[in-house]
Amino acid sequence: MTDAILSVDQLCRYFRVGGFRSAGVLHATDDVTFEVAPSEIVALVGESGSGKSTIARVLAGLYPPTSGTIVFEGEKQGRTASRRVRGRMPMVFQDPFGSINPVLRVGHSLHRSLKLHRPELNRAQREAEAVALVEKVGLLPGAEVLRRYPHELSGGQRQRFGFAQALASRPSLILADEPVSMLDVSIRIGLLNVMRSLRDDEHVSLLYITHDLASARYVADRMIVLYAGRIVEEGTTDEVISNPSHPYTRLLMATAPDPRLPLSQETDVEDLGEPPKVINPGPGCRFAPRCPLAMDQCRTSTPATVQLSATKRVACYAVQAP
Repeated sequence: MTDAILSVDQLCRYFRVGGFRSAGVLHATDDVTFEVAPSEIVALVGESGSGKSTIARVLAGLYPPTSGTIVFEGEKQGRTASRRVRGRMPMVFQDPFGSINPVLRVGHSLHRSLKLHRPELNRAQREAEAVALVEKVGLLPGAEVLRRYPHELSGGQRQRFGFAQALASRPSLILADEPVSMLDVSIRIGLLNVMRSLRDDEHVSLLYITHDLASARYVADRMIVLYAGRIVEEGTTDEVISNPSHPYTRLLMATAPDPRLPLSQETDVEDLGEPPKVINPGPGCRFAPRCPLAMDQCRTSTPATVQLSATKRVACYAVQAP
């Protein structure tokens, strides 16, 4: 994408584990490369431990990258994010209490964000903008919501407020880390629609981190599948969902079957093991121990990315380029 708002190239983030004298190194992400276009929702999909949240925290400046390049809005990022970048690329956390002071009214947090990132606004303008922001994410009436304390809001309302806080800095990209995972299924769709409206009406891009294929299918334009810190498949959501190429993607699909398909078309994928521990990983495909299609070369060398179409790629020796 020549107009990408975010470009990540060969991003690695490692953590030393086991104490000061230990030689153990956890490879949370390895050679991760992807892009996000303006007004696009990209879903990072994978099970727990796949590296999704680590990528978001590196992009947000909470962790410095071990290696790799991050270019945001045409500017190469350093090891720490500036205030401008944090404002243009804010993060919405899985637990909304992580960004709201529980002893103050919710309006305090929003006014503080506006004062920090938009100093040109006077007090009256900030108050009007705060009301507009919470109403933009479906919290009505806005003035009344801002007078409440966090415990007076439901889980869904608190997550909507998290998106209002993110909008306060006029972002171009929001990092949404599992924002609906703690919500009841019945109210998830409302928050997913908020994300859609931010893309369509506010022209904000979102990097949506989730283990839930159903919500990714509903809201995302493109999907990136991660396994043990590496990208194994990437493509438009329709391409990945309708024709998964990597055995791990097919395994994820089997855990979230499409109720519209007859039983004869449901995917029957064998899972041969547990996710690997990525501490000092050896060579080869990290999915090989669980993969029913694994070959000898899968255990000795990492498969290169194969371009299956203009928008779809996969890293698997069992998949051949057209």
